Amino acid sequence: MDSFELNKVLGAVLATCLMLLVSNLAAQAIFAPIKPDKPGYSIAVKEEAPPAAKDAAPAAPSEPIEKLLQTASVEKGMAAAKKCAACHTFEKGGPNRTGPNLFGVVGDHIGEGRNGFNFSAAMKAKGGSWTFDALNQFLASPKGYIPGTAMGFAGIPKDSERADVISYLRSLADTPVPIPTAAK
Repeated sequence: MDSFELNKVLGAVLATCLMLLVSNLAAQAIFAPIKPDKPGYSIAVKEEAPPAAKDAAPAAPSEPIEKLLQTASVEKGMAAAKKCAACHTFEKGGPNRTGPNLFGVVGDHIGEGRNGFNFSAAMKAKGGSWTFDALNQFLASPKGYIPGTAMGFAGIPKDSERADVISYLRSLADTPVPIPTAAK
């Protein structure tokens, strides 16, 4: 290969590189990207009213839970609790999921224990224990009973269904908590 042929090959390579550089600069000038202030996508979510603006506690149930528990059905509660199984397990020693395992929850401390489950700050701050009345109010409106809870469940509006679920949760213990007698 003589030097003239070598010069033609090197000239073609340099011309190609120069053409790519010029087309790249032209493309950047024409199609300038708009960089967002904050990377990622924003998801439009309807804002809730601040807790001070709405009622912090749910509406009072029409009948006291003690009276409803007298006629509550564990079998109906087991069927109704199937909607809870997406986030909770019920068997003794069962694993935590998005929510804690619920075996032995009746009478247990709110926001503590539950096999190492990491509760939300609002749940930890609530304190107390899961009495029948506390479970009734929480299951009626989780975010109403404990504002700021991470539990996204809307609640069980029907009194008798809540009583059935609480009766089922009560049965999930080595020694179930006794059902209180209905106040007259």
